[in-house]
Amino acid sequence: MRSLVIFFKNNKALSGFIILLIFVIIAIFAPFISPYSPTSKSFLPLQPPSRAHLLGTDATGQDIFSQVIWGTRLSLSVGMLTGAITTLIAISIGLISGYFGGAVDNILMLITNAILVIPGLPLMIVIASYFPIRGTSVIILVISLTGWAWGARVLRSQVLSLKEREFVLSSKMLGESPFHIIFVDILPNMLGIIFANFFGATVSAVLSEAGLEFLGLGDVNAISWGTILFWAQNNMALYLGAWQWIFIPGLCISLLGVSFALMNFGVDEIVNPKLRSRG
Repeated sequence: MRSLVIFFKNNKALSGFIILLIFVIIAIFAPFISPYSPTSKSFLPLQPPSRAHLLGTDATGQDIFSQVIWGTRLSLSVGMLTGAITTLIAISIGLISGYFGGAVDNILMLITNAILVIPGLPLMIVIASYFPIRGTSVIILVISLTGWAWGARVLRSQVLSLKEREFVLSSKMLGESPFHIIFVDILPNMLGIIFANFFGATVSAVLSEAGLEFLGLGDVNAISWGTILFWAQNNMALYLGAWQWIFIPGLCISLLGVSFALMNFGVDEIVNPKLRSRG
């Protein structure tokens, strides 16, 4: 409870939470907020913004505003689900590698370092290109497989520090099992860093999903911010003067990333009390 108070007392974290909450509400109530079906092609193509179509229509006569509203649901879901999966992988690798050490640590860190030295986006593009199918599940899998390494390395460092603390050594002297020490003694003291890793992984997932969809490596028939940008680019939106077709989805992606970045300030204050006077 005290941690929540500290989090929401930070103006930046509160602002980020409000932005995220707005997107969550839009995603949940998309059928009620959206004036039209996002796949309906019953309108004139390339209409400018108007009262009937707040963001105009695209090259096939679909309402862009409705697509942006429905795209919030998929982009937010992919970002948060992938962020959660990536964080779970990072936690598992970090805990096992940091606590047990030895050959296990060497092998896991070799794999981690190999992934870290390869540029993220090119690696995702290569992996996604070789999948025989396209779809949201493939995007989630690709980002999860390539996005855990940085978090695992940070969490491993924290485990190496915590396992030398007095309370952990006392548990070892009392004969507690590794399972008890890891999940009862060590893990609760890493929650701040874990949440920070989740926020960062989610931001990266949202941007990566949009990037892969923009390159046509996902399901181009799905409605997400990334696929909206894909079709806008393919239909030369800027050349045709349909700036809102590209600008609004891009703005939504940026705002969602900003929201998680701002919330990370609140997590930083929980982890590091010295920062609280600056919030």
